[in-house]
Amino acid sequence: MKTVNRIMVAVDFSDYSMPSIQYAAHLARDVGAELLLVNVYNQREIDMLKRISIEQPKFSFEKYLEENIVDRQRRLAALIEKSDCKKYDIRASAVVCKGVPHIELLKEIESRKPDLLVMGTKGRSNLMDSLVGSCARKMFRRSPIPVLSIRGKS
Repeated sequence: MKTVNRIMVAVDFSDYSMPSIQYAAHLARDVGAELLLVNVYNQREIDMLKRISIEQPKFSFEKYLEENIVDRQRRLAALIEKSDCKKYDIRASAVVCKGVPHIELLKEIESRKPDLLVMGTKGRSNLMDSLVGSCARKMFRRSPIPVLSIRGKS
């Protein structure tokens, strides 16, 4: 069995994110791994913002996008703080990517070489009667590393 040195957590700021981060943080503490939180700014949202900026000249797409990325970085830092990483001396970092979520997660796996991906079973859409979200399903099929799925609060 391969040693787990780096755990990547997919974070979409849904209700499923914090349970995933907490589980990953406790696992990282137990095995001595570092934690990497990854948030993907969905390309669909970016495309919608571009369309709005075309129809609304006073709307600054670039400024709004940059402010949102900074806000996401701040929120990721707050989640790291809330997860007791400092208390347990866990090295933690975070990154915000832009693009199609499952593709960007796969790129981060390729570049950062985590040993395990932790993610919620569902994401922001939280469709009723859906057992597993679309991004999670794609990652289960395509991930070159093990994927640990965490169910949110019932």
